[in-house]
Amino acid sequence: MHNQLRIIIAGGGTGGHIFPAIAVAQSIRQLQPNAAILFVGAKGKMEMEKVPQAGFIIEGLTIAGFNRTHILKNITLPFKLVKSFVQVGAIFKKFKPNAVFGVGGYSSFPVLKYAQTKNIPTFIHESNAFAGKSNKLLSENATKIFTGTSGMERFFPADKIQVSGNPVRNNITNNKYTKEAALLKFGLLPNRKTLLVVGGSLGAASINAAIKDNLSLFTEKDIQLIWQTGKPNASEYEKAAAQFSNVYVSSFIDDMSAAYAAADFVVSRSGAMAVAEISIVNKPCVFVPYPYAAEDHQTFNAMSLVNEGAAAMIPDKEVSQQLTPTIIELFNNDKAMESMKARLASFALLNADMLIAKEIIKCVENSNLK
Repeated sequence: MHNQLRIIIAGGGTGGHIFPAIAVAQSIRQLQPNAAILFVGAKGKMEMEKVPQAGFIIEGLTIAGFNRTHILKNITLPFKLVKSFVQVGAIFKKFKPNAVFGVGGYSSFPVLKYAQTKNIPTFIHESNAFAGKSNKLLSENATKIFTGTSGMERFFPADKIQVSGNPVRNNITNNKYTKEAALLKFGLLPNRKTLLVVGGSLGAASINAAIKDNLSLFTEKDIQLIWQTGKPNASEYEKAAAQFSNVYVSSFIDDMSAAYAAADFVVSRSGAMAVAEISIVNKPCVFVPYPYAAEDHQTFNAMSLVNEGAAAMIPDKEVSQQLTPTIIELFNNDKAMESMKARLASFALLNADMLIAKEIIKCVENSNLK
C-alpha cells in the first residue's frame, strides 16, 4: 500500500456509540499497526473520558444536539454548528485524513459532512434498527454504510449497505466464566434459576420499581437476582434488597461477562448494544424499551427480535403490572426459553469490528490505487 491509513473516527454521546467506535479502532490497529487514528467527539461528553482510557487521542468540538424538549435552547445551535465546522477544518488541515468513520451522535455530522465536501471516503455505522437523523442526512454521499440489523433499505441507499452487526466488547464475545464460577462471584448459589436485571448506566426507574416491589415473590419462587440499578436512588434499592440473600444488587456491574454467564434470563432496556450483547450471549430476554429514545428507536430494536420469537417485550408504562408475572411465567416454561435461545442465535453477529475495519482498509487502498 502506497499510503498510510489516516483515519478520523467521529461521534459519541453514549456508550452505545463510543464502545463500538473503540472496538473498530482496535481492530484497525491490529490489522495495520502503523495506521494513524484520531477520534473527534463533543466537548463535555462521555467520549472525552472513555477514548483516552482506551489509549487513543481525541479532539473535542464545541457542539450540541437539537434540543427536542426546550426549543429555545436551540438558539445558539447555528452558531455552534458554524464554529464546529471551523474546528473540523483546522483538525483536517493538521491531521490530513484519507478516511472518516462515523458512529452517529451529533459530533459525527460536521466531521463527515466536511469530509464529503473534500471527497474523502466516509463510512457510517448505524447500530439501531431505526436510523438516526445525522446518519440519514449523510448517507447519500457516504462510501459505505454498515448496519447493525438487516432491513435498513428504507433509510439508506440499498447498494451502499453492508449488514455488519454491532461491535461488541471483547470480554463479552470471549466469555471465560462457567455459570457456577460466575454465580459465586456474585455470592449466589449454583443450581438456582437466576435473573439478570439491567437498566443501562443511568438505570431504569420503571424496571427498578417493579423489581423492588416484588423481591419477596422472587424469594418465594426460588429465583436469584443480579440487579444493576444504575446510579439514581441506588441506596434505596440496596436497602430494599439487604434482607434477601438471593439478591445481588449494585449500581453498576463492571464485569458484564460474569453477569451474563450467571444468568438464565435477562430484563433489559433495548439500546442497540444491549440487544447485540444479549444475542451473542444467547440469553432469553424481556426488553423494556426506553420510551424517550429518539424516534423511539429502542422499540424498533426490540421488535426486530420479538417479531422472530427471539425475545419478549413490555412497554415501559405496563411494567408495574406485567413484568413480574411475565418473568415467572417464562421461568416456568423451559420450552419457551429454549425456543427463544434457538431463534436468538441468528441475531448473534460476531466480529463486526473486524469486518468493518477490513472493509474500510480495503476501500481506502482501492481509492489510493486509482
